[in-house]
Amino acid sequence: MTVRPGCPFCEGPGGRVVFEGAKLRVIHAEEAGFPAFYRVIWREHAPEFSDLGASDRVLCMEAVTVVEQCLREQLAPAKINLAALGNMVPHLHWHVIARFAWDSHFPSPFWAAAQRAAPADRVAAVQALLPKAEAEMVRRLAPFQG
Repeated sequence: MTVRPGCPFCEGPGGRVVFEGAKLRVIHAEEAGFPAFYRVIWREHAPEFSDLGASDRVLCMEAVTVVEQCLREQLAPAKINLAALGNMVPHLHWHVIARFAWDSHFPSPFWAAAQRAAPADRVAAVQALLPKAEAEMVRRLAPFQG
C-alpha cells in the first residue's frame, strides 16, 4: 500500500472510524455545528480521483453513494453536500455532509462564515440518530470489506 509520510490520512484514521474496508474507510468527522459530517477516505495515498483505476473509481463513488443514501434516509436533511477538495490534505477523500436549514452556515457552504449558531437541541437530535444511520452504512458497505 502506498503511504506518504506526514499525510494525516496515511498516518491515522482522520476521525472516528465507522467502516474500514480493504480499499477505503468511512469516518465521522468532529466538525462543530455539523453533526452529520462524514468522509470517505481512500486507503492508499492518491492525491486525485483520476489516480484511481476505473474499477476503483466506481468502488469509491459507490461508497460515497451509500453514505449519502443512509444520511438521507435516516436524517431527512435539507441537502447533502459532496466535496473532494483536498487542498489542505492532498489525500483522496470525499466529504459527505448532511445539511439542515437550521445549521450554522446554511445555505452557504460549510467553509463559509457562520450565519447563526446551530441550535443545540437540533444538533443533539441529529446526533441521537447517527448510530442507526451508521449501522445501516456498515450493513450496506459490507461488500466493500474485502
